[in-house]
Amino acid sequence: MDFNGSDTIPGPRAEDQLPHTAQSAVKIVIVGGFGVGKTTMVGSVSEIRPLTTEETMTQAGIGVDDNYGSASKTATTVAMDFGRIKITDELVLYLFGTPGQERFWFLWNGLFEGALGAVVLVDTRRLEVSFDVMGRLEERGVPFVVAVNSFPDAPRYPIADLRAALDLSEMIPIVECDVRRRASSRDVLMTLMRFLHSLAMTGSLT
Repeated sequence: MDFNGSDTIPGPRAEDQLPHTAQSAVKIVIVGGFGVGKTTMVGSVSEIRPLTTEETMTQAGIGVDDNYGSASKTATTVAMDFGRIKITDELVLYLFGTPGQERFWFLWNGLFEGALGAVVLVDTRRLEVSFDVMGRLEERGVPFVVAVNSFPDAPRYPIADLRAALDLSEMIPIVECDVRRRASSRDVLMTLMRFLHSLAMTGSLT
């Protein structure tokens, strides 16, 4: 590069620039077990080209990572996914997808820092992997909603049964979704924002 000024470092693309009307930005984390669809959700709903840290899965993960229900998965997030969506002209959400493998959970503390709320993605074939995820959010006091991702071969249960199986209080929203569809992913985020608003109105959100 010519440092005499003939060449310049390119700035952000026009579509990646923050809208000039934006007045508030909220950090949201998308969490869940391995292969539940976190990267897919960020990619489907983000209005900018999402940042991903996916790496090809290798033999080293055999016997370490639980890939039940996602045997065809060939890449995995090792740090985070990042995207952005404008909810209104004034409100922008920054989306951070967390790595699913337990051996990368040490990264979660940094990703949770400053998060106003979270989406917990659930696969009904592996409900048990959600308990540690929700426990970590509760320990940090991060409000969350639960989104049941609709996999083609996954069993479907009534919401009341899922609530009981996950041991969730009546106040925590549970919604079904297909994270491959932008509208469905956006609906999940809107459910979270309504939940956070209700908590703020009752003084439960600090």
